[in-house]
Amino acid sequence: MSQHRSLKGASTIAARRNVLKRFERVELLKKRGQWKQGRKVIGLPKTKPDV
Repeated sequence: MSQHRSLKGASTIAARRNVLKRFERVELLKKRGQWKQGRKVIGLPKTKPDV
């Protein structure tokens, strides 16, 4: 019996993620110059990952 494609290992998943983790969003905002010092990490604006 073959294994369902959703159960394959993480090494075979090569698609780009469109949802970033909180620390990734903060790093991206800092890189873009949109991060203000002292800002809370809860309620961050939505960000698209760089291409």
